[in-house]
Amino acid sequence: MSNEIAIIGAGMHPWGKWGHNFVEYGVAAAREALADAGIHWREVKFVSGGATVRCGYPGYVAGATFAQALGWQGCEVNTSYAACASGSQALAAARNKILAGECEVALVVGADTTPKGFLAPAGGYRPEDPDWLRFYLGITNPTYFALYARRRMDVYGDTLEDFAAVKVKNSLIGSKNPRARYRKCFTAEDVAASAMVADPLRLMDICATSDGGAALIVCSLDYARRIGKGDAPRVAAISTVTPSFASAVVEMPDIATDSAAAAGIEAHSFRAALPVKAYEEAGIGPEDVDVAEVYDLSTALELDWIEDLQLTPRGEAAQWLRRGDTAVGGKMPVNPSGGLACFGEAVPAQALAQVCELTWQLRGMCGDRQVEGARVGITANQGLFGHGSSVIVKR
Repeated sequence: MSNEIAIIGAGMHPWGKWGHNFVEYGVAAAREALADAGIHWREVKFVSGGATVRCGYPGYVAGATFAQALGWQGCEVNTSYAACASGSQALAAARNKILAGECEVALVVGADTTPKGFLAPAGGYRPEDPDWLRFYLGITNPTYFALYARRRMDVYGDTLEDFAAVKVKNSLIGSKNPRARYRKCFTAEDVAASAMVADPLRLMDICATSDGGAALIVCSLDYARRIGKGDAPRVAAISTVTPSFASAVVEMPDIATDSAAAAGIEAHSFRAALPVKAYEEAGIGPEDVDVAEVYDLSTALELDWIEDLQLTPRGEAAQWLRRGDTAVGGKMPVNPSGGLACFGEAVPAQALAQVCELTWQLRGMCGDRQVEGARVGITANQGLFGHGSSVIVKR
C-alpha cells in the first residue's frame, strides 16, 4: 500500500509584521490553496491546524478556528502543537486520515502573529518549565544559535565569512520571492557591520520573528486522478521522530547532556536522525534530492542542516557554499525560497511554508528562483521539547 498523498493546492499569506489576528493569515492562505486546487471548501472533509500558544488562550484551537472562519460545513478538525514542527505534525495527521480511508481531501493550515523580539515563554516563576528555565539562565535563542556556530568554527574551521556568505546567498534569492518579508540584497560587508547579538553571530546572521500563514490541500491519489491532477507533487514521507538516548549534541531547551559514555552506549544527533526515517519511508537516499528547504534560524545552522540531511559529508557544507554548490544553479540548492533569513519565524506556518515552496519548485513555478529539473525535495525543521520534522516531496 502506498503511503503517498497528493498536494493539489498550496497557498501562503506573505510574511511580515502586519499586526492582525493570526486567523486572517490562515484564512487567506487556505483560500489561496483552495483556489489553487480548483475545489470548493465544501469538498474538504478534514481540517488540520498547526497551533501556537501565542495565538490566544488554550481553547483557541487552530483546527476549529480555521474551520469556523471558512464557514462551518461539518468537516472534522484536528489541532497540532509541536513548536516549530507544528505544521509537519498537522500534515502528518491529515495524511494519516487520508491513508486510513476516512477522508479524501484535507486542508492543512498554520498561521501566527508573533510578538516583538524573542519568542519568549510566558511570565511567572516556573522552574519546572524547561523553556522558562533556559531564559532564566540567559539562554535565549540567539545564545544557543551562537553556541552551535562556535562549535562549527572549532570543529570544522568555518569562519565568520562563511556565515555571512549564507546570508548573502539567501538574501539574493529571497529578493526575488514576492511572499518574503525581507527582499533586500545584503553584502558580506553589511553583515559584518550589523550589531553583535551573540558572539560570533551578528544581527544579520539571525532570523526575525514574523506574522504569516501557509496552507496545503492534500488528497488521496485516487481523488487527484479523478480531478485531473494525477501528476501533482506527492508527500512521499514525513518524519517527526524524537531524540534518542544518548544525545551527542545538547539541544535546547536542555542545558546538559544525557551522556552515556561510561556505559559505552553510542551517542546520537537528534537533527541528523530526522531525515533518516524520511529517506527510509520514501525509499530514496540523499543522492536523489534535488532541492532542500532547511531551518536557517541562523546562518550557521543552515550549514549544520545541510550535513544533517546528508546532502554533504559532515564538516564540508561551508566548502560547498564557497563553491556556489548550495545556490540556485548549483549542485545542491538550499533554501531557494530565501529561507527564514528572508521570511522570519511564524511558528505554526513555517514547516508548511517549506512544503509550499517545494510544491511550487516541483511544478516549475518559481521563475528566477526555479531549480531546474527538480523532482525530489526535502525539508528540515526543529522545535523545542524534542520536536522536529523532515518532509520529502516528489514528483
